[in-house]
Amino acid sequence: MHGQLTSFKKAILPVSAAIGGMLVPALIYFSFAQNTDAVAGWGIPMATDIAFALGVIYLLGDKVPISLKIFLTAIAIVDDLGAVLVIAFFYTSDISMLNLALGGGFLLILFLANKLGVRNTIFYAIFGIGGLWLAFLLSGVHATIAAVLAAFTIPSNERISSKLFLRKASQLSYKIKTVFKEKEHEVDIAENIEKFSMLSDDATAPLHRLEKTLSPFVNFIVLPLFAFANAGVTINQEAFTNFFNPVTLGVICGLLAGKVIGIMLLTKLMVFFKISFLPEGVTFKHVFGIGILASIGFTMSIFITELAFENELYKTQAKIGILTASIIAGIIGYFYLKHIGKEKVA
Repeated sequence: MHGQLTSFKKAILPVSAAIGGMLVPALIYFSFAQNTDAVAGWGIPMATDIAFALGVIYLLGDKVPISLKIFLTAIAIVDDLGAVLVIAFFYTSDISMLNLALGGGFLLILFLANKLGVRNTIFYAIFGIGGLWLAFLLSGVHATIAAVLAAFTIPSNERISSKLFLRKASQLSYKIKTVFKEKEHEVDIAENIEKFSMLSDDATAPLHRLEKTLSPFVNFIVLPLFAFANAGVTINQEAFTNFFNPVTLGVICGLLAGKVIGIMLLTKLMVFFKISFLPEGVTFKHVFGIGILASIGFTMSIFITELAFENELYKTQAKIGILTASIIAGIIGYFYLKHIGKEKVA
């Protein structure tokens, strides 16, 4: 909705690359696990761990162009949304149509509130969590999809423009300075400061305010808890006795080979047919490196593993594959892009 990916030509490239990076890994895993009862894990290598992939590329600092970081961010976000959809439609238990319809009603309320100009984030929290999210949870559809839908309904536009804000802020600042000289008018000072605060709220989008408020909580509490809760791997002899099993090999090859092939293939096709173009300063060597970093599945892949399998052995085999591929991808991706960064971009 905002920023460098608002135009179709700029957005279609990372979206297409992400789709390629989801489909090819799923096909590779399927080729390993077909005709076995482990075939349900085809969604495991589709996911990219957005936090770890971005963490690695940001360690490279100015050795890679900022446009490449944006490109990886866009791919990882689309990949995450794709994983959420896969969870919702393919790893869902019995669906209650009544609760799903109820969730649809809450979603409609949220959209109408947006159109009517409701900007109070508490309102969206009550109807988004207590209404939409809870209804989806009770419906049997995985509730992660409800969170994504709710986010689309929160206003992302400012009530007043930056120019108008600056003009009004200047006027209020002058009033505060004038009143401040008269010490007995402290109430007037407080009222004007309150107006200034309200003016700031009008000049920022509710979605942006919410994102900024939640970021520390998400980064330092939610994500570590999510990783801790889903990353448990029981290392035992049975899991390593048959390391070269369809599940482990399907996950490793799906992540390491599938992500690179899918992202490179779709990116080349988009550029070849002139549907889109590479970001400024980015070459296909960079895209290859992005494909490697996108192979870091970790938390999202492990999350899907828990949903895909009931067999504990399959879960362990899949997690070993995920951890192996993610570690290899992180190390190779970092040093590859660091080496490319030393070369002069053509």
